[in-house]
Amino acid sequence: MSRTEVVVYENPELLAAAAAARLVTRIVDVQAARGSASVVLTGGGTGIAVLRELRESHARDAIDWSRLDLYWGDERFVPADSGERNEKGAREALLDHVPLAPERVHAMAPSDGEFGDDVDAAAAAYAKVLADAAEDGEQVPAFDIVLLGLGGEGHTASVFPDSPAVHETQATVVAVRDCPKPPPTRVSLTLPAIRRAREVWLMTGGAAKADAVAQALAGAPETQIPVSGARGYHRTLWLLDREAAGKLTKVYQPPGS
Repeated sequence: MSRTEVVVYENPELLAAAAAARLVTRIVDVQAARGSASVVLTGGGTGIAVLRELRESHARDAIDWSRLDLYWGDERFVPADSGERNEKGAREALLDHVPLAPERVHAMAPSDGEFGDDVDAAAAAYAKVLADAAEDGEQVPAFDIVLLGLGGEGHTASVFPDSPAVHETQATVVAVRDCPKPPPTRVSLTLPAIRRAREVWLMTGGAAKADAVAQALAGAPETQIPVSGARGYHRTLWLLDREAAGKLTKVYQPPGS
């Protein structure tokens, strides 16, 4: 049965450090149980800060990096060397500093890659990557952990309120155009794809996110607050700082957290 947990840290620095420590432990546990693990990465300030904390942690050496598959929840459809690429941020923060197996790092195509500026082709290609990695006739792997952030208006990945992406029920990956937040063109997992994850971790800080956090946890419709629809089928874990949790009426603090 799926469960939702909320953990609040005093500030963004503690949030990032704690999330990194949790991530090490969970990856190691999954690798011990099943041999390999899969994680979906996110961009944004908190997502990259967590990767940076992981890079600087001695505990990172407990992970068998050669048995880790990495994916992305969304990507800005810009050239490969653009500083706006989530992949570039992740590589600079962590990926270029650990012994990953290159064939297990599944990045989304840039706008100057093999599909050129055809964002629909890039989305279709990533959907095929996911389908090829899935089992039992599914179209998406059962990711062990999906890391996500969220925007002040409630978007997550690149699924924005009342957008074509938030109404998508069949596709696993979509091209996103005219995003209200630049850059306007992106590739994103859909909410049904995200819900294939065993665990979804929603990580955010700052008072600007407090309304969206409170509305999502109160059960707002995902068409209005898309992050409401981002949940894991075993666990959904909200990792917040004090400001982002400022409008919650109840916080669930799990034992040992």
